[in-house]
Parts: sequence; structure tokens; C-alpha cells
Amino acid sequence: MEMRIKDHWDRLSPATQRWLTDNPGCLILPRTMTEEICQETGVRADRDEHGQAMLSQQDLDFIRAKAEGAQTTPPEHRFFDAVQPGEGI
Repeated sequence: MEMRIKDHWDRLSPATQRWLTDNPGCLILPRTMTEEICQETGVRADRDEHGQAMLSQQDLDFIRAKAEGAQTTPPEHRFFDAVQPGEGI
């Protein structure tokens, strides 16, 4: 059975989601990550003789889109000088 990461994204732990978005070019999931995803989703994925799962093109596109969305720049912190009433000037 195909994984279909997109269909199960909300069932994945934040750590698993982060691993996938940190590794958006990964075509074959390592055995430990495959097992983690299967446990979190309850889906039994097709695996090779090493316990690894191949990602579909749809999964790769979805993960890359999520990774690009996660790479937004953090807001810039601005500091302002403030004067209490009756001080300075």
C-alpha cells in the first residue's frame, strides 16, 4: 500500500513532520522513519527488503510544498527607544 503522506499529514507527530520537511529530497524513507510513520498512521506501507518505503511523486511534491512553506523568514524584532512622561527632551 502507498503511504500517501498528504492524506495522513495531520496524524504524524510534529517530529516526523519536521523530519520530512527537513529532508524534502528523500526519495526512499529510511527503515526507522517508515516504521514511525506506519505506527503513527496505522497504515501498512509497501517496503523493500531493507524495510524502507519509496515515496510517490505526489508525496514528494506535497512534502516539498510543506518544506517551502516552513521556510518563511521569522519576523524582524524591532526595538524602540521610549521615554517616560516628563523625562528627557
